[in-house]
Amino acid sequence: MALAADYKLGPHTFPRGWFIVAEANELDAGPKAVRFFGNDFALYRGESGRVVMLDAYCAHMGTHIAASKSAEIVATDKQIEGDSIRCPYHGWRYAPDGQVDDIPYHDGPCPKSAAIKSYEVREVMGCIMMWHDPEGNLPSYDPPFLTEWDDPAWVRWELDHLGTIDIHPQEILDNMADCAHLGPTHGAPCEYFENEFRNHVVIQRQGGFHHTYGCYLSSITWYTGPGILLSKQDFGGAITYELIANTPVEDGVTRVWHAALAKAQNIPHSAEDIAAAKEVQAGALHAFSADFDVWKHKRPAIRIMQLKADGPFNLNRKWYKQFYDTLDNSTIYTDESNGIHQIPNFPAPSKDAQYLEEGLKL
Repeated sequence: MALAADYKLGPHTFPRGWFIVAEANELDAGPKAVRFFGNDFALYRGESGRVVMLDAYCAHMGTHIAASKSAEIVATDKQIEGDSIRCPYHGWRYAPDGQVDDIPYHDGPCPKSAAIKSYEVREVMGCIMMWHDPEGNLPSYDPPFLTEWDDPAWVRWELDHLGTIDIHPQEILDNMADCAHLGPTHGAPCEYFENEFRNHVVIQRQGGFHHTYGCYLSSITWYTGPGILLSKQDFGGAITYELIANTPVEDGVTRVWHAALAKAQNIPHSAEDIAAAKEVQAGALHAFSADFDVWKHKRPAIRIMQLKADGPFNLNRKWYKQFYDTLDNSTIYTDESNGIHQIPNFPAPSKDAQYLEEGLKL
């Protein structure tokens, strides 16, 4: 297992960006204990519907705010009050900003020193996304969003929870520049390929005949920051969207989610529409599982023995380093990577492929 320091990514162990930390419907069962970025967090939905994420441990005696299921106030559904949450040990109440605003057996002012950190979270496309920044900056860009999510013609996804894998996310992000693996791994060798870097976004455009499905596949795939991939894919005339998300749990350990969005034939959706959408997602997961299986069994590629025909691995890694350095230094990496980059002696996308980008907010 390789660590961030092994890849010489920068001064921070974990990256800056938006990351999935839960599926939205997981909060229907009450507060949830989660662990990411080497830290424990309490995640819950307030009575207003607001999602709140706090550091996990009460300042009073170190109790995990969200882990208990048997404490009386948890078992009787009294832990959430408005958008605040009570510690299950002594009932200290934490507001969404992390301040203690009530201690049930104390009449005086609540100690300011008891505050715990609150984090920026948003509910997007059925996911809970957290802004993580080791420097504590406010979000420098918005989380990704597909307008199709709000279009009733599309069947909303439910996430595939793929668990953790002992691999640094650097190795996952390498796929964006990896032209040559698409044939041997996925049965879809590229007939055209290029990368584009736009500050915090990296884009992959590729297409070729997919031997597994027996049709031509064209796709545009992009990461918005280091943790959330979206892909628009045309399988012989059928458009689908795919989500792949990675969030560091520990240094060198990554949690992964997957999903796909498919268009329905009917509004409201019929049982057949929902079944067809699930089949589309299962097919996309089957393809992604080939990558997942390779990652589980490979040694870390601290240094890639890169060929010119591979794709711009080194440039992609340069782009990725911006998220491990300070925000002020991030332009060092984007200045070197920004722009369109193609593989020598390999076709670039034709103008006919530009239809895939219509309506996308990259």
